[in-house]
Amino acid sequence: MWDFSVGNALGLMMRTLPYLLLRLAVYVGVTLACLLITALAAGIGWGVGGLGDSDFRSGATLWGGLIGFGLVATIAYFAREYILYLVKAGHIAVLIELMDGGSVPGGQGQLTYGKETVKTRFAQSSILFGIDQLIKGVVRSITGLARGMINMLPIPGLKPVAGIVNAFLKVAVGFIDEVILAYAIKTKSDNAWQSSRTALILYGQNWKIMLRNAAWLAGIIYLLTFIIFLLMLAPASLLVWLVPGSASAITLIFALLLAWAVKAAVLEPFAVTCMMEVYFKAIEGQAPNPEWEAKLEKMSGKFRKLKDRALGAEGTSAPQTGNALTE
Repeated sequence: MWDFSVGNALGLMMRTLPYLLLRLAVYVGVTLACLLITALAAGIGWGVGGLGDSDFRSGATLWGGLIGFGLVATIAYFAREYILYLVKAGHIAVLIELMDGGSVPGGQGQLTYGKETVKTRFAQSSILFGIDQLIKGVVRSITGLARGMINMLPIPGLKPVAGIVNAFLKVAVGFIDEVILAYAIKTKSDNAWQSSRTALILYGQNWKIMLRNAAWLAGIIYLLTFIIFLLMLAPASLLVWLVPGSASAITLIFALLLAWAVKAAVLEPFAVTCMMEVYFKAIEGQAPNPEWEAKLEKMSGKFRKLKDRALGAEGTSAPQTGNALTE
């Protein structure tokens, strides 16, 4: 079935409780801000709607809510770079330290250690964000290879199944890009661009194992997120009840937002922890294969861009590494 241990992942998660609480504070905070500003904007719309008839008031309330929601969503979109830098990558740094059987050195708190480690490896949030975006592009190319192989199979009635698999693979990409970033932290590379490039080659060499486990995790996350969504309908309904007018559709939106917050804060790091276990176990003792490097250069323009950045960061030709974990 899968190659990760759910028990080990949950144990590691509990040992990084400060980061879990930070993630909950960030994502639940974003969700509550979205709810409150949307409710406030809908209330303003309801007040403005008093200038017209009931239909006008309903429309004004809806438009007010949509404008408020769009405002918060836009702010959250532009804040994602700093969330990646300050929250996600720091959590990964601590998880790696604990996975290797160690502990946070020097008596530092987990949040301080994670922040300093990420700063050492990536220097600026823009560098980490740029690497992450390139990684996602390369991973999508490899995922597209898997989709193409499925679509080419001469099996009647496979198209609906292929659609489901494709949906799972899209979710799986979100787990894998953080695992690639974890490689740069684990190997303590001075050139994060080159380290990410090496990690992607190793991922390509083991793509079948990685995507199979990622697909299982995507299914688990889908199921748990749906259960959380059902549980969040009650508090969402209570919040919507405080908003004037009819808002049954907004209830569903709010429940989805609350479910998203819990998924991002708890379920996603669980999935990433599982995928790190699979990845580092799969690449142990392997060296980057030049054939896979050539495939990725041909397949993905973003991989070629990553190579250029790696060469630019070093100022010399990017070296071929030996053992993957001694880069």
